[in-house]
Amino acid sequence: MSGPATRRILEREYTDYGQAAYQRLAGISVAHLYRLRNTAAYRKRNTSYQPTRPTPVPIGERRKPRPQGLPGYLRIDTVHQGDQDGHKGLYHINAVDEVTQWEIVAATPQISELWLLPVLEAILQQFPFKIRGFHSDNGSEFINYNVARLLEKLLIEQTRSRPHRSGDNGLVESKNGAIIRKHIGYGYIGAQHADAVDRFHREQLNPYINFHRPCAVPTVLTVANGKRRRIYQRWATPFELFRELPSCDSFLQPGVTMAELERFAQLQSDTEAALAMQRAKRKLFGSFKGRQIA
Repeated sequence: MSGPATRRILEREYTDYGQAAYQRLAGISVAHLYRLRNTAAYRKRNTSYQPTRPTPVPIGERRKPRPQGLPGYLRIDTVHQGDQDGHKGLYHINAVDEVTQWEIVAATPQISELWLLPVLEAILQQFPFKIRGFHSDNGSEFINYNVARLLEKLLIEQTRSRPHRSGDNGLVESKNGAIIRKHIGYGYIGAQHADAVDRFHREQLNPYINFHRPCAVPTVLTVANGKRRRIYQRWATPFELFRELPSCDSFLQPGVTMAELERFAQLQSDTEAALAMQRAKRKLFGSFKGRQIA
């Protein structure tokens, strides 16, 4: 309550209600009242603090995925393509399989549930193998009941990153830089171009990175002090890594065969696929009004 109002209440307590305890306080000045309020003793006595209470979200278990050498456990993240003059750019949705590093990138104008659910369904369908797990950070675009219902319907386990464990989603975050930022850059791309960018991802970028771009394959060693260390001595494409899995045919989606994937891999050499992807990318960037092409 303001100082003048408080002073008037103290005055009324003595003059109107006859409370003798307020005789001296009835004549207090407003300035002195504010001086008293600013003292540490007053604030300590009259101010109470309540810590923020965390709200539990019963969606997805907070733990690291446990694929046990099986494909189909995805790490997923969003990459925003900048803002300009108060306008939001499009968003990339990046999904990477933990075991084979098979990667599917898609684009959407927004990450609201209305836009995101069809994109997630399209991403899950583009993987040649069955999806068993879906791991994300704690962003609300993935941790919501609509996404949870979609994954439950498809019998896909949903997990999310743990607090203070920045490496839980490290695989897809490294791919954000090595793939999306490397090929698309950091510059603003308007949301109106999301369909064209998504078509480029589906027809050019995704086939290139899965069939023709080798990835570093880590070997995990346990050193004398018990710490785990990763070394990289081998590079292979995601398709090669998937093909090496025992009984890889048993993991395929219905209607997908290894012979079909083999034929697709042989349609172009690695260099031919890279050149075709770069030509398509230059054409895509040229269609963005006012965007400079590097």
